[in-house]
Formats: sequence, structure tokens, C-alpha cells
Amino acid sequence: MKPNWRLFSVISFCLAVAASMTVACRKGPSGPPPRPVEVAVVTVKPERIVLTTELPGRTSPYLVAEVRPQVNGLIRERTFEEGSNVKAGDLLYQIDPAPYKAAYDQAKAALAMAEANVPAARLRAERLKGLVEIRATGRQNYDDALAALQQAEASVEASQAAVESARINLSYTPIRAPIPGRTGKSTVTVGALVTAYQPVPLAVVQQLDPIYVDVTQSSADLLRLRQSLESGRLKRSGESWSRVKLLLEDGTPYPLAGKLKFRDVTVDPTTGSVSLRMVFPNPDNVLLPGMFVRAIVEEGVNEEAILAPQQGVTRDQKGLPYALIAGKDGKVEQRMLTLDRTIGDRWLVTKGLAAGDRVIVDGLQRIRPGADVKAVPFPAGPNAEAAASSQPAAAK
Repeated sequence: MKPNWRLFSVISFCLAVAASMTVACRKGPSGPPPRPVEVAVVTVKPERIVLTTELPGRTSPYLVAEVRPQVNGLIRERTFEEGSNVKAGDLLYQIDPAPYKAAYDQAKAALAMAEANVPAARLRAERLKGLVEIRATGRQNYDDALAALQQAEASVEASQAAVESARINLSYTPIRAPIPGRTGKSTVTVGALVTAYQPVPLAVVQQLDPIYVDVTQSSADLLRLRQSLESGRLKRSGESWSRVKLLLEDGTPYPLAGKLKFRDVTVDPTTGSVSLRMVFPNPDNVLLPGMFVRAIVEEGVNEEAILAPQQGVTRDQKGLPYALIAGKDGKVEQRMLTLDRTIGDRWLVTKGLAAGDRVIVDGLQRIRPGADVKAVPFPAGPNAEAAASSQPAAAK
């Protein structure tokens, strides 16, 4: 059989074409290298911000007086309206003064009798003194007269004390407001029998202008604040650090500013917190005792704060925050961050970023550390500029 040279030539040609295509695939496609990914960046720079913190608390009256009777008797009159404002010294209740008026008159009469005995005793002692000097009477008679004079004078003093005691008891029959403020409900009515220093008060008067706001702060935050001040990262801005703002229960800001009165020196072992007391003016009685409020306390001023946009900060599988930075060489760098709190729509960064770093905020899904990127400025929007004095959230 003769070999088929035509078939052999076709097969050889096909094998040559297949070998050339394999070599071409191994060498890879020829063409230009991939272009860098375009990402939007925000360049961070130091800013001056005022750091504040929100502390929950409740209001309490500036002064509280529980009105109790100091003498026994019947309530003959009540002169105030429940819930009304009273001044210090205003009459609240009137106890029947008749028995105390009679005791006062009796004490004054006893004083008059004691005072009437003194002149006669003094004259008799003076006469006997002269007779003793000329030996016309015995020494014992003069001593008896002198003792009678001293007893009469002592009786006058005792009667004067009794008069004063009766006068004080009579002055306690009108029960007056010890402080200015607003009255609560009355626990007795006209005709009720009350006793001196009874455990149940007749009424409670509370001074609401000004008013206290008592809040709590964790001891850990207090230590952190002290370390920041000592290191110089935070500075006090004159007397403004003691000014306090207030948010009401519904989130409405209170229009008047208060002042930090004092910070307690004892840590509550059950909560690990310390108490702070502020004073707020309350002319319209908007703040009532027992209301829940949030006080905004100024911690200090950070002159060179580094703020990073929140959309440029992510967290790894362990929950640690990091940011991707567009380096000067066009490579992506990963920076681990230490965050303090949020200020508006940005994070306050204490470690990990420096002035001039370009934080990638858009295109994060298309890049990884070490990739080539082309950085373009992030377009400014209505929320791009966060006020430096915005209220920080309690986030860390």
C-alpha cells in the first residue's frame, strides 16, 4: 500500500499550528500594563477643636425645707395655695395662739412680782450694813438680808427666762416659710392637731431658681482626661471649661448655660463613677426636681487634633480600626488607628495618622495594600465640613 503523503502533510501542518498557539498562550497576552485604580482621598490636617462629653443626670432643688411645727396645737388657718411661690418669712400656717398667749402673760406677771421684791430686799440689806458697821445689830441679820436680796435678784432672772421661753413658744404659732421657693401639697388641713417636731412635714418648700443638676462620670474617663491634660494634648480654655450646657429629656437644648460647682472626691464602688454637681439658672421653672437631663461638659481644647472621615475607617476581623492611605509613591498603605471619639461625621484619631496623610474614602472595595492607585480629591458635600465644636458621641 502506498503511503498517503497528502494526509501526512495536513497532519504535520495542524501539529505545527497547535504548538505555536501553545507557546503563545504560555507567553501571555501582549499589550499595555493595567492602569492604576482611581480612588477619592481626603487629606487630613491638624485642627483646633473643643472636646466635650455628655453625662446623664437628674435635677435637684437648690434648697429644700420641710416645714414642721415647733409647738403643739390646732391649725387655725392655712394662708398659701399649694404649688404657689412663697418668699422667706411668708406665713404658711397659723396654730391657735391662745394657750401660748396666756402662758406668756403669766410669765410676764411672775416677772413683775419678782422685780417688785428686789427694792425692799436691797433697802433692808443696805440698812443692816450700816448698823453692822456701828455694831448696832448682829452680823447674822445682815447676812440673812444679803441672801434675801440675792434670792430676789435670781428670781428676777428666772422669771425673765420664763418670759423669753413663753415668747418664743408664742412666736412659733405662726409657721412661716424658712426659704423662698415653691410649695408642695399640704399634708394637713384647718382644724388638724399637730405636734412639735412631728416626723411628717406639713409642707415642703423647694427653691428652684437656681437649680442643681447632679451627674455621674466614670472614674476611667476622669483618669483619661487627667492624663490628656498632663500630657499637654488638651488644654483648659480659661473659665469656659466650667461652663456647662444642658439637653432636656426630649433632646431640646436648654437655653441657659450653667456652671460646674464641684466634683466629688469619692468613687462609688458599685458603679465606679464620681458625682458632679452643676448649677443652672431656672427663672421660668422649666427644670423641675427629678427630671432626667444630659449635661454637656467641656473637657478642654485640642489645638492639633487629627480628624479622619468615618467612611475612610474600617475594622478588621478582630474589630481593630484601620485606614488605607494613598502613599506618595502611589501605593496603598494600611495604617492601624487608635480612635478617641466621633466629632460630627469624623473620628478623632490619637495614633496612626499624621498631618498630610491622604485617607482613601471611596473605591475601598477595588484596592488592597500595595496596589497602585491614582488619588483624586474627594468632592465636598453638605456634610463634608464637620464643626469643630460638634457634640461628640460616647464612642470608642
